[in-house]
Amino acid sequence: MKKRTLITIIAIIVIAGGLFLILQNNKKKNQAEVAIVAETNADVAVRTAVVKTEKISGEFTVNGTFLPNKQSMIASEINGQLIALNVKEGSYVRAGQSIGRLAGEKLNVNVGNAKANLAQAQSALSRYEAAYKTGGVTALQLDQARLQVKNARSQVQSAQLQSGDTNIISKISGIVNQKLVEVGAVLAPGTPIIEIVDISSVKLKVDVDQSLVSQLAVGNIVQVKPDVIEGTVEGRITFIAPSASGALKFPVEITVPNSFNKLRAGMYGSAMFNNKGENTVLVVPRDAFVGSVSDNLIFVVKDNIAYLTKVQAGTNYGDKVEVVSGLNEGDVIVTSGQINLSDKTKIRILK
Repeated sequence: MKKRTLITIIAIIVIAGGLFLILQNNKKKNQAEVAIVAETNADVAVRTAVVKTEKISGEFTVNGTFLPNKQSMIASEINGQLIALNVKEGSYVRAGQSIGRLAGEKLNVNVGNAKANLAQAQSALSRYEAAYKTGGVTALQLDQARLQVKNARSQVQSAQLQSGDTNIISKISGIVNQKLVEVGAVLAPGTPIIEIVDISSVKLKVDVDQSLVSQLAVGNIVQVKPDVIEGTVEGRITFIAPSASGALKFPVEITVPNSFNKLRAGMYGSAMFNNKGENTVLVVPRDAFVGSVSDNLIFVVKDNIAYLTKVQAGTNYGDKVEVVSGLNEGDVIVTSGQINLSDKTKIRILK
């Protein structure tokens, strides 16, 4: 019995060992096959283009964002509880219009007290003037009485001004974009109540390269293409920054009439500048840039390896972009397939 049990145990061990060796051999075989496939598919398929110089028309386009003509937070000037708000989001407000009111009972009491103090000081001054004529008070006492009247009068004026501040007045005309508090809220001085945005005209803000900004001047007429409407509208340059914002780009603002309120702050648009003549520049396809043009990153191919390269983009010519530095004529760059690449990735160029 014991001999049979021993034989059974030995048989199980032998079978288990055999299965383990088979599994190990299969694992090594699978790993080898995966390695072969990985080696075969290591190269990432991409499309490329050659960097070259071209003669480009003096016309150039710059993308930007529309800004409101004016934008203001209307705030409380004094402490108080908001007891009335006469506008809502979307309401049109005129400059000088009352948009709400704070509780003024305490302020009215202050006006009454200040007037009472003034009356008392004036009465005292009258007595002192009469007594001064008979030698009952000195000149110094009379001057002090006059000073008290002057101070009391100033206190009345101050209390009246504070009382008038309970009426909240808009400083600009425009549309209520946000309501920031509700009726009943207790406000401190400077607490924003509503935001008013004036879009009777809008400003397209664009960043223009240093090589082109010198050709522009305040007052120039520019054609503007909003993304949301067909065709172009005429705008006028109203601001050119005296200092670059970065990457040698200068902010430029173009004011566009917006009488029908079709354009809103935050929308995108393009400014089409028209300069005479042609420029010979180094250009690349817009699709060559990794991410956006402003990121200034392009994959350059050398010996079937893609190197992530920092460049400096210049003027945007639609589907082509000028490159100011970082590339040379004849360089091969990736134009499609960048999403699968990282720096120093092996590539396979598709024909």
